[in-house]
Amino acid sequence: MNVKIQTHRFDADKKLLDYVNVKVDKLKTYHDSIVNVEVYLKIDNVVHQIKDKIAEIKVHIPKHTFFVKHESKQFEESFDLALKSIIDQIKSYKEKGNSIQFVDLEQIAVVDDEFIND
Repeated sequence: MNVKIQTHRFDADKKLLDYVNVKVDKLKTYHDSIVNVEVYLKIDNVVHQIKDKIAEIKVHIPKHTFFVKHESKQFEESFDLALKSIIDQIKSYKEKGNSIQFVDLEQIAVVDDEFIND
């Protein structure tokens, strides 16, 4: 799994980069086919907005890409919210994938029984 962290309009300190790397590494437990992860940390320079720290996460697996964007007052909070959303998307994707395969197998079994009984 390749992890790429990019910052926009600021230079991230080592503490923030280490925080992101440790958290991203835990994504392996939710899906074992993750090809790469892209994390974008941005500062929004809108003067009147309180939520100006933006975290975007892209997770690439074969045949699918997940994307989330969150913003808050701190990078850690934005990143944590985005990571939670990505994890929820991955779990949902895996559940849908497994249930679809299970239904297809049941339909195949019914079709096979009809051919055998005829």
